[in-house]
Amino acid sequence: MASKVEKRKVSKSKKKDDVEVMNPPSKPTSEEIAIAKWIKGNVLNKKTKFINHTVEYFTASKAVDKLLTSPWSIPGKNGEEPLFTTRESIVQYLDLLLRKKFFHRARKIPVSEQELKARSKKKEKKKEKETGKKEKSEAEEEKKGEDAESSHAEEKKDKVKKEKRKIRLDMHLEQQFVDGNDAYVWIYDPIPYYYWLAGGGVVLAVVALCLFPLWPPVVRKGVYYLSIAAAGFLMFIFGLAVLRVLVFCLLWLVSMGRHHLWIFPNLTEDVGFFASFWPLWKYECKDKESSKKNKKDKGKKKLSDDENEEKEEDSGKEDDAPPENNGDNQDKSETESEGSQQTGKDFEIIEKDD
Repeated sequence: MASKVEKRKVSKSKKKDDVEVMNPPSKPTSEEIAIAKWIKGNVLNKKTKFINHTVEYFTASKAVDKLLTSPWSIPGKNGEEPLFTTRESIVQYLDLLLRKKFFHRARKIPVSEQELKARSKKKEKKKEKETGKKEKSEAEEEKKGEDAESSHAEEKKDKVKKEKRKIRLDMHLEQQFVDGNDAYVWIYDPIPYYYWLAGGGVVLAVVALCLFPLWPPVVRKGVYYLSIAAAGFLMFIFGLAVLRVLVFCLLWLVSMGRHHLWIFPNLTEDVGFFASFWPLWKYECKDKESSKKNKKDKGKKKLSDDENEEKEEDSGKEDDAPPENNGDNQDKSETESEGSQQTGKDFEIIEKDD
């Protein structure tokens, strides 16, 4: 009986050890956090797409190489053994960090050229919708000129592109740390210290505004004048926006849509503060003759297209027409041969033997 009880205790202890290895405690130690921060700051991290999200990942072999030269692989001052002595010890420790969800293993999938071309086509279509066909034609002409001048440079770029292949990541089924070229995506994302400083500053500013009645009179006057200046600046911007629209509409009505004048054309554009006030104006003159010519050219193109369609229909009807008698066909062939001899066309004449 005693032996059976001892065996049960041993089996239970083994199960507990296995559970602890597979599901370690969720709270990491300060040493583990420090090592994870050191890896994230010293090992090369790359960005890529992972399930439609941009993530950072590192390569396992590079992390192991860096940790071999880290402070945790150097013996202590009192002759203490370092934490990392071999690559295997580093792999075991990083596997523990993986199980504590500092990062997870991912599978590298190279992006094919067809996917890249499809993405580039989608981007080009979006640009065409935004910029228009005119800008596209100008860009194509510029690209052609650049291609003709710098063909050798493009060959070098193609070689570099072939060397640097794009990669996307997918979840790996075996979640364990392996010393190799596998990718490991970071889950651990510590909050930077300046976030805490900015949050504390916002809280202090709100408290200071709430205590506005207790401010000294001089400070309250200064804040009052600053608020008036800010309100005046906003009113000036709104008035300027209305003025530029009025000037454009008046000039457009007087010139019957021929003259276009915008004051501060970038005022309502998505640009920087100083760029929104430059240039001061933008003037365009659109002649009626050019618009008439464009209309005439369009009308001519439509007429030519209609004529081509009519010719195609006539040719289709002739092909569908039934053949005539053999005698008539022979007479036509003789007349065609005579005409071909007169005009100099190369047609073969077949003589029938009596």
